[in-house]
Amino acid sequence: MNTSMNVVFTGGGTAGHVSPMLAMADALTKQYRDTDIDADILMIGTNEGMEAELIPDAGYSFATVPKVPMPRSLSKDLFSVPFRLRKAIKRARQLLREHQTQVVVGVGGYAATPVYLAARAEKIPVIVHEGNVRPGLANRLAARFAVVVACAFEGTVLPGAIHVGMPMRSDITELPVGPTMKSEARLSLGLAPDKTTLVVTGGSSGALNLNNAIAGSLDELLETGAQILHLTGREKTVTDHQGNRIDKPGYTQVEYIDGLARVYQTADLIVARSGAGTVHEIAAIGLPSVLVPLPIGNGEQEYNAAGLKEAGAAVVILDDDFTPQWVASRLPELLRDQPRLEYMAQTAKNLGIDDAAETMATIITETKVAR
Repeated sequence: MNTSMNVVFTGGGTAGHVSPMLAMADALTKQYRDTDIDADILMIGTNEGMEAELIPDAGYSFATVPKVPMPRSLSKDLFSVPFRLRKAIKRARQLLREHQTQVVVGVGGYAATPVYLAARAEKIPVIVHEGNVRPGLANRLAARFAVVVACAFEGTVLPGAIHVGMPMRSDITELPVGPTMKSEARLSLGLAPDKTTLVVTGGSSGALNLNNAIAGSLDELLETGAQILHLTGREKTVTDHQGNRIDKPGYTQVEYIDGLARVYQTADLIVARSGAGTVHEIAAIGLPSVLVPLPIGNGEQEYNAAGLKEAGAAVVILDDDFTPQWVASRLPELLRDQPRLEYMAQTAKNLGIDDAAETMATIITETKVAR
């Protein structure tokens, strides 16, 4: 007779929240494959965040609680928060009971707060994983009563936090690298197999300034002999002053590529935002990077990039300073400096942690067994 491990993962809002949840769930499922224990996983988010699409697409059961954002200024919305939060907690308690939940694992975001509080009321152990250097409100709250608090970055200020790294899916942690794989990945994306390759990606919300800076310095970049793969973001085609799509030899722009693993394989240097997931992925793979923190939230992206910058694995430039002039004066030199790129790559790789998902799966198991 099989026994069941009933685990709820909660969080969401952005892909940066969803990806570690999926990685932990994958690792937990793999851990119990071919055993007499069934990992029964439910993920709880809101119906407005990216989790509503990404989690069902990944094949996991998904349920929602009402979104309860905390107003950042004094307004009538502030006075309705207690009522809306109680409603969300009531729904979360119902879901936890129906799933016969034994452990709740949260990563923060709008859905996490009511689920954390519901788990506490139901006396279900809570595990928190904080992905940013600066923790968000939900995880700061849950850390007060969680049985385990784990973090992706050293130096994250949460009580009793242990540093495990960022849970990542196996398509990243097991990504084959090397000259042959690099050439094959480039060919699969229509690139020259043997040219130095600069990848530029700003993500779904941070692409515009990066796009403008690259468009304004394209000639100088291409003069290095490198080719550019530019992920511009959905509906963010890069155009010239006349509004025409820019198409030049050596420059390839696409709005989006499903799954960044193949994109990472092509790169000799990547320009990207410094979301927590991106920072850990490029470290695990060993990619030299130019990181442009997106000035949002509590400034967490600048803090996320600090470790790679201090080690010499990344160049970090603030968003306001990432201009066509800066790119034209700095990136060509870096693209031509092969010894420096090799040093940055090895330094990043030395900082990378590729087994955080497995570590978290073990923590989840131990928490359930100890209950």
